[in-house]
Amino acid sequence: MPDMQKSDPSKSKGQSKPKLADKPGDRIAKFLARVGVGSRRDVERMIEDGRVKVNGKVLTTPAFKVTGKEKILVDNAPVEAPDIPRMWRYHKPDGLVTSHKDEQGRRTMFEALPTDMPRVISVGRLDLTSEGLILLTNDGELARALELPSTGWSRRYRARAYGKVTQEQLDTLKKGVVIDGIPTGEIIATLDRQQGDNAWINVTLHDGKNREVRRALETLDLKVNRLIRVSFGPYMLGDLGKGACEEIKTRVLRDQVGHLIDIPEEKTTTRKPKRGSHASAKRFQEKPKDENAPKGRGKFAKGGAKPASKAKSKRPAKKVVGNAYGKPGGKTSGKFAPRSHGKSGQGKGKK
Repeated sequence: MPDMQKSDPSKSKGQSKPKLADKPGDRIAKFLARVGVGSRRDVERMIEDGRVKVNGKVLTTPAFKVTGKEKILVDNAPVEAPDIPRMWRYHKPDGLVTSHKDEQGRRTMFEALPTDMPRVISVGRLDLTSEGLILLTNDGELARALELPSTGWSRRYRARAYGKVTQEQLDTLKKGVVIDGIPTGEIIATLDRQQGDNAWINVTLHDGKNREVRRALETLDLKVNRLIRVSFGPYMLGDLGKGACEEIKTRVLRDQVGHLIDIPEEKTTTRKPKRGSHASAKRFQEKPKDENAPKGRGKFAKGGAKPASKAKSKRPAKKVVGNAYGKPGGKTSGKFAPRSHGKSGQGKGKK
């Protein structure tokens, strides 16, 4: 992962550093959420716990407004100016808590991230025993926007549940269910296969209430014993390995979420250019043509001498993981893709 601070091109050109406050006058909870410290609610709790300092004094109210001239510390660490919005795909293994700190001392997802990652927050959460795709971002406002059902992004899951069920029963979930007195939206559930006492079910929903998939299937006397999120909006889990983290390219991010938040052009980003990028560009520059050369005849024209060196064999094209940033509703690739109903597609699920 590139180091955001070291790769800032504006410093080498003598340009001014961006102001600390993105919009002078923002409340500190909104500002700290914007720079990826946590959600606004998380920041308010931090202030209550005395973990936020402004100009050397412990902050006691979330109503404080940031002007950009303050020195702000969170847990005695300075808060940097807002960076451009960035986002990552992360394959969360089961057994990790989706929070920055856990009161029971369990290992968190953020402790398992690569050490060169900037401060990030998750877009939504997954249960302790759930696994699969989680989106991470350094921008709290972007995370908040993507979590809202009004964004229209669906979440797709693969669930293995103990019990037997028919497609007709699963279709009743389209009306939604009531969780803690609150009705959910439409839930699309399709039976992939029944394997002994376990059923593999594909579930799609548009809101992310706490344990919604598990509790929805419980209404059909099904107990989920494995749950994998395979997509969030247009972003797919694909073949991303467990515990792996991959940044989404700025161009792709702008295409997908540019209507929700302003993302600068790639030339203004803080990423370092890839090593050898200039050399690669020169390699494919078009060479000047020889105007005196006869048309249709080059060095290796018909009848001319062929080079003595062996022709380079063409390597097969590198396989691209499909739908990593594909369109919503695309098929999921990799080991979590739905299997066919034929005999050849049957396999034993891990118990």
